[in-house]
Amino acid sequence: MKYLPEVAQVVIAASVIYVWTVNYRNVVKEFEEYELPERVRTFVGATKISLSTLLVAGIWYPRLALIPAALMALLMVCAILAHLRVHHAWHRSMPAFVLLLLCLFVVAHYAWGVAL
Repeated sequence: MKYLPEVAQVVIAASVIYVWTVNYRNVVKEFEEYELPERVRTFVGATKISLSTLLVAGIWYPRLALIPAALMALLMVCAILAHLRVHHAWHRSMPAFVLLLLCLFVVAHYAWGVAL
């Protein structure tokens, strides 16, 4: 239980990096469905990978973790809204929803010392 925030940080970072590297073809398809330009996709991807890197660095430097977790949570809300906008089935937004919950847990931990 002591290391849950750090585990959450690694899960968030690993998931995001996997989706934006190994599973990138799916990202391209989704952004085409959302009718968003390539530059937006590039910006979102670079931002998510940068925030993931900071989340991992936050394991050793905890002061680094709060803002990246909050910004990642905001991006996950945007992802959920994008899924809703194009009327995807609810299960298509579940990964973003789970990552949102993990991000909010990390934010709560570093902002208010909340632990499970």
